[in-house]
Amino acid sequence: MEDSPQSSELFLFLASTAHDMKNSISVLSGTLERLLDGASPETEKAYAQMAQMLYQTRRLNDNLMQLLALYKRVGTPEYPFDVQPLEIGQLVEQVVGMERVLLASRGVELELDVDAELVWHFDEDLIVGVVSHAINNAVHYTRDRIRLRARERDGWLEIRVEDNGAGYPPSLLAAGGAAMDANASGVNFLTNSAGLGLHFSREVARMHRHRDRAGSVRLENGGELGGGCFILTLP
Repeated sequence: MEDSPQSSELFLFLASTAHDMKNSISVLSGTLERLLDGASPETEKAYAQMAQMLYQTRRLNDNLMQLLALYKRVGTPEYPFDVQPLEIGQLVEQVVGMERVLLASRGVELELDVDAELVWHFDEDLIVGVVSHAINNAVHYTRDRIRLRARERDGWLEIRVEDNGAGYPPSLLAAGGAAMDANASGVNFLTNSAGLGLHFSREVARMHRHRDRAGSVRLENGGELGGGCFILTLP
């Protein structure tokens, strides 16, 4: 059954509203970054509070990115799923630029292990959003180090976000399994916001297909830093 004109208009209205909200959050996030950049706990009494505000605005921005991913999945003309070739170095440069001030404000070092000249096909906005979300999540678990790795492995692009924390708790690993299970009946979004984020990451990954292969995400503990690992693979 085709969508009615009214439902199409509502669909576009909701997408436009989410986009406008994302723009407003980006302005707020940029203001907080400018206030934090060059400041320190010694020079700014509210430094810790502003750092926490920046972290929370990034979480909200992640949620809006996830909402917009739904519209890209439907493939509306206004929000098309747009796969283009891009150097991995450009992808990482965008992510680092977005996360630099937040990581510095939380005292977290970001290590890079990237094949910068490798070219892959993906929707730039969606994959930047997924990787940024993974780093923002790692900020919550790490002690002081996060590693971003992006390399080709067995014909796949593998992007790993690892931290040196105590690892993901069993509840989050279980939420990740449910969110990323293609046969699962659903995720309890009301009680598991982490599961919601992982569900959207999985949907974004699965949107990327080549022949009979589709992208995927998974969570595990261990890795080179001994903490949590978020792994995104794209065909």
